[in-house]
Amino acid sequence: MPDALVEYLRSDMECEGLLECFHGLTALDRECFAVVVESDAALTVDDVAAEVDRERSTVYRSLQRLLTAGFVRKEQINYEQGGYYHVFRPADPDAIADEMQRMLNDWYAQMGQLIGEFREKYDVADAEAAPAEG
Repeated sequence: MPDALVEYLRSDMECEGLLECFHGLTALDRECFAVVVESDAALTVDDVAAEVDRERSTVYRSLQRLLTAGFVRKEQINYEQGGYYHVFRPADPDAIADEMQRMLNDWYAQMGQLIGEFREKYDVADAEAAPAEG
């Protein structure tokens, strides 16, 4: 991930890069997300781990990050004889996109405010050009 906004704007970014940009998700998180999205059925942690060839615990942490970010949904499946397991499905893409748009709008407003503060704080040229009172 580029360190500066200028680097981001100059880079060739794909839509999956939004996962990293907005939520700080890792390459493994993006890979797990792709597996969940591309599957026709809900997947267990073990299913995803097998697809990405990683340890179950590592994939579980990745899926938890995706869940927290709102990219996947977790459902509990109950066994008839007792017990349960969880499966993961992708969240609604429109809901994800709407949330990213809201975050972007909030960020844009905040950056605009900070730029205004910067302008006021460092507007030395106007202060020097103003006639001295007295």
